[in-house]
Amino acid sequence: MDLEAVRTFAAIAEAGQFQKAAVDLAVTQQAVSKRVAALERDLGVRLFTRTPRGAELTIDGQAFLPHARELLRVAERAVASVRAGHRALRVDVINSRGAVSGLMRDFHRAHPDVDLDVLMLFEIETAVAAIRSGTVDASFRAVAAPGRPLPEDIASVRVLDEPLQLLTGPAHALAGARSVTVADLVGHRIWMPGIVPGTEWGAYYDDLVAAYGLTIEATGPNFGSDALLDTIADTPALATFMSEQTRLVWPAGHGLRRIPVTDPTPVYPHSLLWHRDNPHPALATLRAHFAATVTGHDAPGTWRPEWALPR
Repeated sequence: MDLEAVRTFAAIAEAGQFQKAAVDLAVTQQAVSKRVAALERDLGVRLFTRTPRGAELTIDGQAFLPHARELLRVAERAVASVRAGHRALRVDVINSRGAVSGLMRDFHRAHPDVDLDVLMLFEIETAVAAIRSGTVDASFRAVAAPGRPLPEDIASVRVLDEPLQLLTGPAHALAGARSVTVADLVGHRIWMPGIVPGTEWGAYYDDLVAAYGLTIEATGPNFGSDALLDTIADTPALATFMSEQTRLVWPAGHGLRRIPVTDPTPVYPHSLLWHRDNPHPALATLRAHFAATVTGHDAPGTWRPEWALPR
């Protein structure tokens, strides 16, 4: 249905005259008449009766008017849902419990007026495609993975280095350590289910293995953090890496240990990605917030892959 014709119909019903509606719509009276005639042909009914006083709604016109007004309201809401500044800022994060999710919570507390829609996409190619198509406004990723330079229309800036810790069960050989060096981990099985070859986090752990001779196993399906914690608690031969800032809750009987890793501390380098032409005003607010509040890039005693975006 032609929304301009519907809008013209509603304007005539409000004004009571074709001429007055034409002035309100800033079009000619001839254009108003043509729109109404086309709408009447589409509907197969007469909508107005001409009278000396102007235009009166027929019975069919009276029946159609509330629906016409609702059509126009729906159209306005549809436009507002995608207009920059009127829709939620859509941001992709790598997981719901890590440091980046914490950053977004801090941003929301600092800017409660910004409507946010936080989602989780699978990997960097999916995220970049979503940014380019406008499905999301920004994404947090480790860039650029080997052989995957970002498209020229995608901008990025490093915003956070997320330190990793070792997570063990109570019977693990390193469970009593106050801290461990990367060299201490050589020969121990580190289980990281869910790492997918070809993803940016897959490239990160490949480089960590190559740099320090670690044994990282990605065998088995990823049943989520609860299943991972259960397995680590019950298996003395297994440990896993967990972000220092990941919030975890486990049963008291698990006796899990979170142990800092030093010499060096592996950090996961998160960057903020966005489309250079994205006009959403809250995107600039998000970037300014991180520029002012997030520090600690490439701190002494830390390790990140050589390919990670420099600060």
